[in-house]
Amino acid sequence: MPVGKGIAMPATDIGIDLGTSSILVYASGKGIVLKEPSVVAYDKDTEKIKAIGEEARQMIGRTPGNVVAIRPLRQGVISDYEITEKMLKYFISKAIGRRAFRKPRISICVPSGVTEVEKKAVEEATYQAGAREVHLIEEPIAAAIGSGIDILRPCGNMVVDIGGGTSDIAVISLGGTVVSTSVKVAGDNFDEAIMRHVRKNHNLFIGERTAEDIKIQIGMACERPELVTLEIKGRNVITGLPKSVTLTSEEIREALYECTSKIVDAVHGVLEKTPPELAADVVDRGIVLTGGGALLGGIEKLIEQKTGINTMTAQEPMLAVAVGTGKYAEIAEKL
Repeated sequence: MPVGKGIAMPATDIGIDLGTSSILVYASGKGIVLKEPSVVAYDKDTEKIKAIGEEARQMIGRTPGNVVAIRPLRQGVISDYEITEKMLKYFISKAIGRRAFRKPRISICVPSGVTEVEKKAVEEATYQAGAREVHLIEEPIAAAIGSGIDILRPCGNMVVDIGGGTSDIAVISLGGTVVSTSVKVAGDNFDEAIMRHVRKNHNLFIGERTAEDIKIQIGMACERPELVTLEIKGRNVITGLPKSVTLTSEEIREALYECTSKIVDAVHGVLEKTPPELAADVVDRGIVLTGGGALLGGIEKLIEQKTGINTMTAQEPMLAVAVGTGKYAEIAEKL
């Protein structure tokens, strides 16, 4: 996967997966050229940005009082307009090179449940960041294109995109969304649930990064035959001193149960509203999972158990939305 470090190239069509936890940029003819966390380190005293992306992520929980690590996108929408604009500008110039002659044509994805006001904010920020033309695409459609599904055919495909801030579920046919929903339960909520569980059951404070490591290493959505353990370190709630505890995959499954159940319920809700002909297609073709949350152990199996429909994860679930957003321009012409 070619990840560039701001290589200069002619202005091109680019697709941006504007995620709550990471931003991916896809350039036509190049593939994914940039993948960085959507984090900005901001100095409150001087009102200046200290770092953006991976460098800023390293600072989370480790900064002095005047420097804060901000995630300017919350649950898939802009929570800090000015900082989002600066962050987009930085990533666009890094992806296409500062010496590009023409402004790029940018496709950018938004969760399926966003309001018109939120869409306008994303569009405006992208224009301000240096776009010549902006196309907004709903996340499930981008995820479907990036997973290799032919969305132009008259048959139903179900996509479940579990991102950092939102989970988007949709049934797609003939290039459009037939039934969709967006729930504000996703990867970040998994991390929060783990932090709450460790604090409540082990009297231990842990940070976001530790919670994410736990989720990646021993996180499970359904029971697994063998128990896996992980030793973690944090701060004791009572004594205030550093302490280490050992967690098991089963207790993390229980901690995540509420979140994973909400996603399964949302999938169920969309299936209930799907027209019968398309529902039959979904049974034949299965459900496709995309997004970083699709990598949670056993989430495929859980959805399959609860719906009775074959469920599979896209080949590169974390890249699917970015690739689909980048390829959308080609498909838009056919539409």
